[in-house]
Amino acid sequence: MKVWAVANQKGGVGKTTSVVNLGGLLASRGYRTLLLDMDPHGSMSSYFKLDPDITEDSLYRLFQVRQSRLAVHPKEIVHPTRFENLALLPASTAMATLDRQLSIADGMGLVIARALKLLTPDYDFALIDCPPQLGVLMVNALAACEHLIIPVQTEFLAVKGLERMLRTLDMIGRSGHPAPEYTILPTMFDRRTRASTSTLQSLRECHATNLWRAVIPVDTQFREASRMGIPLTIRSPNDRGSLAYGELLDDLLHPATQEHLSAIGGA
Repeated sequence: MKVWAVANQKGGVGKTTSVVNLGGLLASRGYRTLLLDMDPHGSMSSYFKLDPDITEDSLYRLFQVRQSRLAVHPKEIVHPTRFENLALLPASTAMATLDRQLSIADGMGLVIARALKLLTPDYDFALIDCPPQLGVLMVNALAACEHLIIPVQTEFLAVKGLERMLRTLDMIGRSGHPAPEYTILPTMFDRRTRASTSTLQSLRECHATNLWRAVIPVDTQFREASRMGIPLTIRSPNDRGSLAYGELLDDLLHPATQEHLSAIGGA
């Protein structure tokens, strides 16, 4: 099972949109896909019509289980969605209390990695939607994933979240633990605005090595798909936002192609 996490230490940059639509694409291509909502706000859980305020079978139970040594298999808290090949491990608002309850010491930073190992026979991909704060939940996501996607809204303030995220990865590397490889994903790009175009140019100048070669455009259909609880990549696969995520997925699945196209673009 491949495990990808989507994170940025700033909210509102397209993390949930990216997880939902990449997950929808993977499922539609026949990959058994598991989505994990690690954000206590539960935006992705709400997307699939699960209320994080009342959902009992949530990721929170895994941390309770680890703490009290109860033998509960993560399969027990997996929720099917109405879409073939797509399942969800939902969030609970109670997850916001974990940083006060738990220490990353004593193995609490590896809860998700261990749970996913148990689910490996059942899924081809796991995609993790991370909270915007550094804490036990994000540490778990980074420890579990093999590739990190960092969405960056193409506007000036969003770059600050990217800088904090990169400092976190550097801190992990200096602590002796391997930091995951990462892709910086420009989101909400509007070529009509100076802020979008200048921010994208800055990303290309400062982060060319890890920057995705294309962009996710501003698209009001993402909002409409969210209202309906359907990934846009399933609802309207030929929409421009869906096509952009399709290109991203192709590059993530075939990184050699991404490197070749990036080299052409930089020539």
